[in-house]
Amino acid sequence: MRVVFAGTPEFARSALQAILQAGHSVPLVLTQPDRPSGRGMKLTPSPVKQCALEAGIPALQPHSLRLDGKYGDQAAQAQAALQAANPDVIVVAAYGLILPQWVLGLPPFGCLNIHASLLPRWRGAAPIQRAIEAGDAQTGITIMQMDEGLDTGDMLSVWPIPIRNDHTAAGLHDELAVLGGKAIVAALNDLQDGSLQATPQPEEGVTYAAKLSKAEALLDLSLPASQLVRRVRAFNPFPGATVRLPGLADVVKVWSAQALPVSGISGKPGSLVAATEQGIDLATADGVLRLLELQKPGGKRQAAGQFIQGWRP
Repeated sequence: MRVVFAGTPEFARSALQAILQAGHSVPLVLTQPDRPSGRGMKLTPSPVKQCALEAGIPALQPHSLRLDGKYGDQAAQAQAALQAANPDVIVVAAYGLILPQWVLGLPPFGCLNIHASLLPRWRGAAPIQRAIEAGDAQTGITIMQMDEGLDTGDMLSVWPIPIRNDHTAAGLHDELAVLGGKAIVAALNDLQDGSLQATPQPEEGVTYAAKLSKAEALLDLSLPASQLVRRVRAFNPFPGATVRLPGLADVVKVWSAQALPVSGISGKPGSLVAATEQGIDLATADGVLRLLELQKPGGKRQAAGQFIQGWRP
């Protein structure tokens, strides 16, 4: 099939690579404009643009696709390029721009979205992280027929996987990226032979995965230890969970932690219970939060036993 691909981050690159390896024709890629990155804040192309360049595919980077908006000229150029590409279908994965109706209605088979949750749960920007934070037992990939709503289109296929207790957002992201590539290739094959069936999303069970913010990073130790451990996993690597420790002016990043079901702790939430080679134990509303791997601002990641050698609470 002729597939125009719209996506930006590493998650989307995996899908584009899978589509190309499956033998589909990709005449055009849409991706976000280059962004400053690294210590030198050098303009860096997105992972999807890098993949497109390696494959010799033209990549457009409009700031918006709204023909009547601030970047109307860029949108008009994108419209002309899309019409010239003459796609059978547009595949979208974490693109980052809203697709107006003129885009949704352009290809004969519409626009298919690779969404990293089991819809209708976790519509929105951060489905992987919110699923871990909430303690969900499973998540997965939903291939969806896009409409003008926020992840409200009909479901075309669902690919579930379990969420393990050791899953971080980074690790789960990588597994879902691979799964997303398999799911979209299967969907395109079914679309080609006419066997792809659409199912409306149920009205019950809708939740929204709000975008992550740095304001959420600081751990609230008045919460149960089990919930805090999920946040540490969900916020790894971004925005990175942080904690305040006695004797340190700056917050410390927490890379890994575990919950200890300890009862009878006399200290108030946030107080130091113990600091040993095994970890730094802090009282919470329910149980003890053991910090296993930490990082001071500007420093390196350290196991708790190494961290406490330079810390005097």
